Amino acid sequence: MSQLQEKLKANNFVVTAEITPPKGVDVSKALQTAKLLRPWVDAVNVTDQQSAMMSLGSLSLCHLIGDTGLEPILQMTTRDRNRIALQSDLLSASVLGIENVLCLSGDPVTAGDHPDAKPVFDLDTIALIQTARVLEKGRSLAGKPLDGAPKFFLAAAVSPAVEPIEPQLVSMERKIQAGAQFFQTQAIFDAALFGRFMERAKRFGAPVLAGMVLVKSGNQARFMNEHVYGIKVPDALIKEMDAAEDKKRKCVEISAHLIQELKPFCQGVHIMAIGWEGLIPEILKLSGVRAKPGPA
Repeated sequence: MSQLQEKLKANNFVVTAEITPPKGVDVSKALQTAKLLRPWVDAVNVTDQQSAMMSLGSLSLCHLIGDTGLEPILQMTTRDRNRIALQSDLLSASVLGIENVLCLSGDPVTAGDHPDAKPVFDLDTIALIQTARVLEKGRSLAGKPLDGAPKFFLAAAVSPAVEPIEPQLVSMERKIQAGAQFFQTQAIFDAALFGRFMERAKRFGAPVLAGMVLVKSGNQARFMNEHVYGIKVPDALIKEMDAAEDKKRKCVEISAHLIQELKPFCQGVHIMAIGWEGLIPEILKLSGVRAKPGPA
């Protein structure tokens, strides 16, 4: 059982963050970020060709981050690999000691730096979750026996700010039925809206980590509202960022306050800092969820 699974099972309020692999082989910055975050967060997602932008593979960086003492969450998208490659990567993750896996479909290739690439989508997200469960039973999707079976702690994504919300709840239930054990959400900026979503989702009994994107500027917030599915940044927050002379300080204050508002409704938060990972310790201290760093 992964440490993250143990903490959620014990009803601890957990914090996860996110690290993007480099576009190249110099992993020094990513590992420095992992060492910075290790005393403050319970696990860190390693993105899988995020926004369809080619980068170092998430599997290799997960392994290196694990060596620093920080528990990784392997993001795995169905966009780029067929069922043979997906099964192989899941087995490889298990051999490397990686249990936490976030199953995603992935952004369209037209959004990335190789728009002429051919998307695969041999499996969808639910089928990927089911595939991991089949492997855990000691056989492949072809029904062939495995020489040793893996064990995973499987996550999926949900978007609480999308309207109407019913399709998201249906999707969430189907992912749980397929084998998802916890959820990380798209970024949330409205705690009341999130509370209404959780009132309906709590019947599923799955831990939910509320997603947070650190807002760097009003322009960034407006861009997310226009171009990022499932994100709604309130106008009041955009005005605060526009008026702030010290954007980083305002970001810390807004993020800490949001964690305080979200905390009663969820089992943790997932912070997507997008380059401002250095602010995460200050945000967690100000929010009160981490008074001091844990064991390094």
